[in-house]
Amino acid sequence: MSEYPDTGTRRYIAWISVALLLVIVDQATKWAIVEWVPLYGKVPLNDFMNLTHQQNAGAAFSFLAGASGWQRWFFVVLASVVSVVIAVWLWRIRKEAPLILMAGLALVLGGAVGNLIDRTRLGYVTDFIQVWFGNWAFPSFNVADAGISVGAALLVIDALFVSGRQTKKASEPLKGSDP
Repeated sequence: MSEYPDTGTRRYIAWISVALLLVIVDQATKWAIVEWVPLYGKVPLNDFMNLTHQQNAGAAFSFLAGASGWQRWFFVVLASVVSVVIAVWLWRIRKEAPLILMAGLALVLGGAVGNLIDRTRLGYVTDFIQVWFGNWAFPSFNVADAGISVGAALLVIDALFVSGRQTKKASEPLKGSDP
């Protein structure tokens, strides 16, 4: 038996490391915002972006933020289940999966864990990036949210243009052969 892990195990460790790095950056940036920006304060960065300090007890776009408190544990359980499913999925496809699929899953995993830490510890997620388009403000978000969004986009791209095409090609009969 070799003292070095096989290629699949190394790939898995690399993508879990990407997820862990996202969690670390997410938690570090949230800590900095809590330390240096007052709650609901704003620090303009340019004409279309502010740093702010928001507490979001809900999900994306503050969905369920005004609920009576049950949503905290619902989102904790949901994020925990999704994180375990993604970690197992990454393990199962570690040897043959396309790079874009592995990257997408790792980013979603890191984002889910980053927000799970906040929700478990604090009961809310710290959001701090605010983007403006004219007079319209996009809902505040954080590094974990950005990871989830980019990861989800990569998963869609993979499904439409990479893995979906590989599956289709594998199921097509060879030219000139009888079906």
